[in-house]
Order: sequence, then structure tokens, then C-alpha cells
Amino acid sequence: MAKKRYHDTIATAVITGASSGIGAALARQLAASGRRLVLIGRNRERLNAVASDCRAVGADIVIGELDITDRAGLAKFIKDIETAGPIDLFVGNAGILDGRHHGEVIESVDVARHVIDTNLVAAVEAVHMVLPAMRACRQGTIVLVSSLAAFAPLADAPAYSAAKAGLLFYGIGLRDALAEEGIRVVVSCPGFVATGMAPHHIGARPHEWTADQAARHILTAMEKNRGISGFPSALYWPSRLALIVPEFLRRAGGRERRFFVKGSRAN
Repeated sequence: MAKKRYHDTIATAVITGASSGIGAALARQLAASGRRLVLIGRNRERLNAVASDCRAVGADIVIGELDITDRAGLAKFIKDIETAGPIDLFVGNAGILDGRHHGEVIESVDVARHVIDTNLVAAVEAVHMVLPAMRACRQGTIVLVSSLAAFAPLADAPAYSAAKAGLLFYGIGLRDALAEEGIRVVVSCPGFVATGMAPHHIGARPHEWTADQAARHILTAMEKNRGISGFPSALYWPSRLALIVPEFLRRAGGRERRFFVKGSRAN
């Protein structure tokens, strides 16, 4: 008997941050399954465009125009979705890029608070909105989109780095906690990806991938049940070593990645 692939087992997939970038690319690549896709994002126009592409290949689409930090609204939306069928896949992709702005030495405390609340706290709370039903069914997959910044902190975006590191280690811990319950948790750590956030990152973006490349890598890692994955290889392995090399080497390597943020951008 042929081994089942992810698109054979997913009844309903929920993707946050689905209106652009990696989230939109994931939606389009999952659309070929013909399963129900729930697309969550803040921009209805962009969500509708992604939904149209997905419907063109037979996908059943539900749109949720929501900010992930709207806890009450998101919880109600998820509960309504579950009345029509179980959520087998949850992709926590929503997040914002913010950090040091032009002329600043460090990011402001308001920026730090907002980034951590959005990229970590709200993401964890969203996971807990879908977990009870998954645990009751003893099946499901949770994909958390972290960043290479989780391994190699960015001097120009320390809160972003902290939030992504928190999401990575939360995912690793949750994976171990749920291993005996039939629920898989995988964490992906992208490098630079050409998304709507890219123009707000004023600085070098070495080894940048397209959103489609990123989505393919994430879905492959999910299918193979890799607890941690990252890309591109040229940055992934040096990033993983960043915290154990001497400080002067880490700083030297980070100099070519210095940047500042022009506004903030959600994905």
C-alpha cells in the first residue's frame, strides 16, 4: 500500500498569515488536495486573491479577516470552523517584522512589546485554540513558522529574535509533550524570503528564497515529520552554530546582516 502523503490526511487546514508571502504560497500548494482551507489574515482583498487561486484548482475555502492578536475574535472563528469538521492541520505563520528604525540604536520598548505579543504570545494562544479538538481526536499536525533569527539573534531586531526563539523552543517542547497522542508538531526556520515584509527590511538579504520555494520546503519537512527544519543550508547550519562560537565570530558574521526597519509589516 502506498504511503499516505499530507494531502491525503488533511480534512481542514488552517493557515494564519495567509494573505501574502509564505502563508499564501502554502495555501496555493495545499489547494491541490481539494480539502477545505481556512485562510486567516488582516487584508480581505489579498485573502480573496489567494482564495480565488485556490478555488481554481478545486479547494473549498473559508476566509477569516482577523488579526491574530484579536484573541476573542479568533477563538470564536476557530470554534465555528470546528463545527463543520475537525482541523487536522494548523499552520502558525502570522507575524510581523519590526525592530530598529532609521536613526535608532535599538528598537523601542513599544516595538518590542508588540512584536513579542504578536509573534509569540498570540501564536501560542492560537495553538491552544485548536489543540483540544486535536487531542480529542488523537491526531493532527501543527506547523510553527519561526526564523533563523531564533538561532542567530539579530542586533537590529532583538524582540523579533526572542519571539522566534520562544516559538521554536515552545514547538520543540510541545512536540515532545504530544508525541504519544498522535499529534505532530514541526517547526520551520526560514532565512530571507521574498515576501511583502522584504521592502521594510533595509539591508542585505543574502541567499533569499521565493515564497514558493519556502512553502515547498516547509511542506516537505512537515510530510517527513522533521521536528526542526530550516533553509537555506548556507545560512541554516551557521545559524545553528551561532550561540556556541566565540562572541567575536558571531558579531563578525552578523555585521553583514545589519539592517533597519522602514515601518512594520505583517505577513
